[in-house]
Amino acid sequence: MTDLTKLTLSQARDGLAKKSFSATELTNAFIDRIEKANAAINAYVLPTPEHARAQAAESDKRLKAGNARPLEGLPLGNKDLFCTNGIRTTACSKILDDFKPPYESTVGQNLWDAGAVMLGKLNNDEFAMGSSNETSAFGNVVSPWRRKGKDGKRSTDKLVPGGSSGGSSAAVASDLCLAATATDTGGSIRQPAALTGTVGIKPTYGRCSRWGIVAFASSLDQAGPIAKTVRDSAIMLKAMASHDLKDSTSVEAPVPDYEAVLSKGVKGLRVGVPKEYRVDGMSKEIGKLWDDGIAWLKAAGATIHEISLPHTKYALPAYYIVAPAECSSNLARYDGMRYGLRIEGDNLIDTYEKTRAAGFGKEVRRRILIGTYVLSAGYYDAYYLKAQKVRTLIKRDFDEAWNKVDVVLTPTTPSPAFALGEKSGDPLAMYLEDIFTVTVNMAGLPGMSVPAGLSSEGTPLGLQLIGKPFDEETLFRTAQVIEDAAGRFAAPDEWWMKG
Repeated sequence: MTDLTKLTLSQARDGLAKKSFSATELTNAFIDRIEKANAAINAYVLPTPEHARAQAAESDKRLKAGNARPLEGLPLGNKDLFCTNGIRTTACSKILDDFKPPYESTVGQNLWDAGAVMLGKLNNDEFAMGSSNETSAFGNVVSPWRRKGKDGKRSTDKLVPGGSSGGSSAAVASDLCLAATATDTGGSIRQPAALTGTVGIKPTYGRCSRWGIVAFASSLDQAGPIAKTVRDSAIMLKAMASHDLKDSTSVEAPVPDYEAVLSKGVKGLRVGVPKEYRVDGMSKEIGKLWDDGIAWLKAAGATIHEISLPHTKYALPAYYIVAPAECSSNLARYDGMRYGLRIEGDNLIDTYEKTRAAGFGKEVRRRILIGTYVLSAGYYDAYYLKAQKVRTLIKRDFDEAWNKVDVVLTPTTPSPAFALGEKSGDPLAMYLEDIFTVTVNMAGLPGMSVPAGLSSEGTPLGLQLIGKPFDEETLFRTAQVIEDAAGRFAAPDEWWMKG
């Protein structure tokens, strides 16, 4: 019998429709695989097998009755940043302890209303702060990929899956779910997708509701999917996106059928190549990958145009002022008074201090301190206000570019996946992982990473597509051309299934 966990989301959907297998059989196949593999990958911080089986049983009733919903019976992983009604949600931080929300995130509710099955909560960097999934209170996630010639016995052989959505990317890449929810504040969908050979899209800010998602930086955070293929990501985003009155930043706009545009191709499409993204120190293989992408799109009928985004060089420092500032404000609510961890002190202030000291990890504390500093009297104008002005200029660069091009093509990351511990001791090196992705969040644009090749080490590399606001359709049709040209590639050796 076919290994059901190897199917793509669209293949599983078609198989269920044809009654080739049941939702219960499909779900049990993933539950069994998670039980065997999760100890090695650490993608799930909380598997929910009984919850999944109950949802699958309901899906089987609907499939039998002929009233299936769009995602009926399809097993997904859910990032631990999305609140789940009655199921522990911690943002992978000790500060939230055993918090069980009495409500469901809007994105999650959209998926379950569409018939999807939740296999469990996925690991992520604490409060989504990180680019390697090494800051989680539940320990790091291990990528299913390995460099050529490495057997994984040494810790330096193990690679990061990217972050913050490392649990999502690793789970999809190792076939521990059909697709997964994720969030992106400065690249946290696209960067892990690139490092694990998966497809990830951060939609336009406001396309998906942020209600019920644990906040990091409210003006930057956006939900999106990580999936095995471009088609799968199109199916997922259609279900996840909606207007939501509970989120004041949610935009009232129709959600297109993204799957319907995949065959349109790119003939006549104007593709922009920003000269500022050819940064010093970028490896030759990243440059070659970019050139390959340009050639594929040109061969498919697109026209290539060099463009300038002059304020790109200021994006990373501006981002690391805006994001920590908003983090400092958002995380002020975790004080041990209403929910989560509480460490009793001698008085109220002492309780606050002990709770927050014990509850927050090193990287979160660092960003809170940076954010508090830039928002403090005497520094607000010098840092935060100036960063917001730079943000406006970055958006203006893109606004001007859209007069000349329809989509922008860049690398997703400056390098392939790195080893666990290789960069975690150097915050600046880690922050540079977001150099190609943060502009998209600063400008509120849609961005997508598509697997495009393998490095000399035999690990995945991705190309990034950036689109006009609410024009995810162009990203999907362009991404399909890249996927068709590059071909899909799965992690070569299932070492995580061997114990």
